[in-house]
Amino acid sequence: MRSIRRGDNGAAVVEIRSILVGLDFLDTASDVFDEEMDKAVRAFQQSRGIGVDGLVGPETWGALDAARWRLGSRTLFHSVPNALVGEDVRELQERMLEMGYDPGRADSIYGPRTARAVAQFQREVGLSPDGSCGPQTMKALRRLGRKVVGGRPQWLRETEAFRQAGTNLMGKTIVIDPGHGGGEDLGVLVPEGPLRWSEADLVFDLAARLEGRLAAAGMRVHLTRGPQPTSRLTGAERAELANGLGADLLISLHLDGHDNEDAHGVATYHYGTGSGLSSTVGERLANLVQREIVVRTGMRDCRVHAKTWDLLRLTKMPTVRVDLGYLTSPVDRDRLVNPLFREQIVEAILAAVQRMYYPVEIDVPTGSIDVRQLRVALANKA
Repeated sequence: MRSIRRGDNGAAVVEIRSILVGLDFLDTASDVFDEEMDKAVRAFQQSRGIGVDGLVGPETWGALDAARWRLGSRTLFHSVPNALVGEDVRELQERMLEMGYDPGRADSIYGPRTARAVAQFQREVGLSPDGSCGPQTMKALRRLGRKVVGGRPQWLRETEAFRQAGTNLMGKTIVIDPGHGGGEDLGVLVPEGPLRWSEADLVFDLAARLEGRLAAAGMRVHLTRGPQPTSRLTGAERAELANGLGADLLISLHLDGHDNEDAHGVATYHYGTGSGLSSTVGERLANLVQREIVVRTGMRDCRVHAKTWDLLRLTKMPTVRVDLGYLTSPVDRDRLVNPLFREQIVEAILAAVQRMYYPVEIDVPTGSIDVRQLRVALANKA
């Protein structure tokens, strides 16, 4: 489809505006793509982790189409090969989790696991277990209360699966995703000066360093791109790559930028809706990565946040995105262009990955792991 942009008008603009109004990004409907709508599209793209360009292309339209659905507004069912996607699916998955069923993580995709959970619920309430969510199933859902109170069943399931994997890093698979890259997608650029670094260059350098350290600790490491990729991968494509590799973890590396050069610090993101129902062990990984980086580097703590971005939502393994400072900040920039500081970041992430495999009850204090000992232990086993 042709991208809809500022200055356009017509039926497509009317539909897009109506969705944005329903999502509270706009106040009024119209058939004109004006400055107000441009700002609303950019705000929506930012909220969904889409490239912020103000254009409504296939990716942005797909996200808008999924966001407009509310639970009960249509019949949900498992469709092959194109699964139903939408906010209503996520609401249903969260409701299933609340009631003690297992639809998997609340990823907004009506897949076979969600259909099985709905069918189990239908059997228990005396409905035909066809795995679809229509008027009768919705009526039963509204009538019944929660079965699980005071806990997060999906988090408990995934935590137990992680515990059974053991504490050793040997043989585990991790995907490192250097953000941006591909064509002219360089991300944030360092302002004019003697050093002409870009976000794409710096995060690839960090990823390559991290690849070496994790491999030395015994992990199988894959990068989602090389130093000079020819094409840009979307978040969904990066997630598909990691899923195809059967990865145990995924860590995506980014830098940030802002008009205000006083903005600085590190922030980490995991999949979640903010309600707590869909949080997974990715939340624990995000907290470990954030704390290790802050303690070992002294960067400003911009905390951990839940997001529904495709890279976080579509991956089947614990996934985090780390924004490792602002290239537009003189404070962060002076550090990030220093190779020794980048080594500190790499050591912090390596320590967080090792702690991820420690059971909570035998975890160690932040900043206490000597990452050099991980390679020593591997050498001794060899």
